[in-house]
Amino acid sequence: MGLFQQHANHKHGADLMREELVTLVIKAFQEISEQQDLTLAAPPSEETPLFGSDGLLDSMGLVTLVVAVEQAIEDTFGISTSLADERALSQRNSPFRTIGTLADYAHAVINATASNG
Repeated sequence: MGLFQQHANHKHGADLMREELVTLVIKAFQEISEQQDLTLAAPPSEETPLFGSDGLLDSMGLVTLVVAVEQAIEDTFGISTSLADERALSQRNSPFRTIGTLADYAHAVINATASNG
């Protein structure tokens, strides 16, 4: 297999993992929104605001979501992660803004965990 094909397969795998992470975050968000009786204007998507000025979750809802996503990552990928760490909290743009930004951040954490062994 040539270098280009290896890169293409790696990118395809990364895209699939990101899609799975978006799905995991959406499922966890849906469960929490049902528990908290949140009224959603539209079905959750990558653009759905989670936390912040337009966010649908309060701080307890966000904590519950982060724990649910961490558990789903461990159940799905067999990787133990911590998404609410110092790195997340110190970023200029919060990774907890939307479903998409949380999925992107989880993807970066998983990649960092995998490369650190």
